[in-house]
Amino acid sequence: MPKKLLLSLCFAISLLAGCSSENQEWRQYQARFITPAGRIVDNGNDGVSHSEGQGYGMLLAVAAGDKRAFIRIWDWTRQHLQVRGDHLFIWRRRPGVSLEAEDSNNATDGDLLIAWALLEGADRWQRDDWRGEALDIGKDLKRAVVRSWQGRPVLLPGKDGFEHGERLILNLSYWVYPALSRLAELDPDPVWGKLIDSGLALTGKARFGPWKLPPDWLEAGKTLLPWRERQPRFGYDAVRIPLYLVWGRQADAAQLQPFLQFWQGFDGFVPPWIDLQADCMAAYAAPAGIRAIRHLTRYSTGEATWFHPPEMDEDYYSATLVLLSRLAMEGRP
Repeated sequence: MPKKLLLSLCFAISLLAGCSSENQEWRQYQARFITPAGRIVDNGNDGVSHSEGQGYGMLLAVAAGDKRAFIRIWDWTRQHLQVRGDHLFIWRRRPGVSLEAEDSNNATDGDLLIAWALLEGADRWQRDDWRGEALDIGKDLKRAVVRSWQGRPVLLPGKDGFEHGERLILNLSYWVYPALSRLAELDPDPVWGKLIDSGLALTGKARFGPWKLPPDWLEAGKTLLPWRERQPRFGYDAVRIPLYLVWGRQADAAQLQPFLQFWQGFDGFVPPWIDLQADCMAAYAAPAGIRAIRHLTRYSTGEATWFHPPEMDEDYYSATLVLLSRLAMEGRP
């Protein structure tokens, strides 16, 4: 067999093997975390469902080309979370708890993820109605959660509870850069591009502790500080910041370097969180999802020559981050 033909055949086989592996992972993910009705189950948090998780599930369904699963997840999301009277979504539904007993506040990242997934689904399956619904979500987000801080637009984590006089409470992992970019493509309002710029600027300024990392929760008053009502950690929220930077093609070496240095600082041990004021960290190792984002960051900065995420584990959030890291590396959906 000619060498050129043999190489082409090997490349094709490797692609097919990768597709087969991804399809198997998607089937496993559905079996573990998605009910037949389309509810994404957070098995690490008492089986609740979040708007964030529904958005992640919809994005994964688009990437897998699974229209039936996408529709099931979207239908459950509309029926059980889009119940506020606007186009946004309540942030959580708990099994066995009536709607009247649930918190009606939204979660900005969940809203952005769902809007982004609808735009991707609309493009993939030619559904103009989904595109319109995504833009309606964007319109209500601008009204509900966009505020100004030091002349820049910022995103509140939700409509209610995050404005305290002159202080705003922010969560930089709620800046879902690829979602903001997609909304900017279709909505002529320049606010989406300005929000991208503000998120990048805040991420560059909100650096605390010896490792110069952003906290999970940030207080924006006269200065930037870790929010005093939460532990000042770089942890399970803020770990998504480099994921979204890479996925949204907003990452540069300066933005990613503090994350990279932190994750390389312990001789292969990867902690799930570190306290940015006390400079102490968890004594147990980070789950697969955080290690996958570490791999993604190393690959994106040239510290690793290829991307090989760990296997999914049995926890919803960790398993989701593993799959999302792969999509980010590939630039999908």
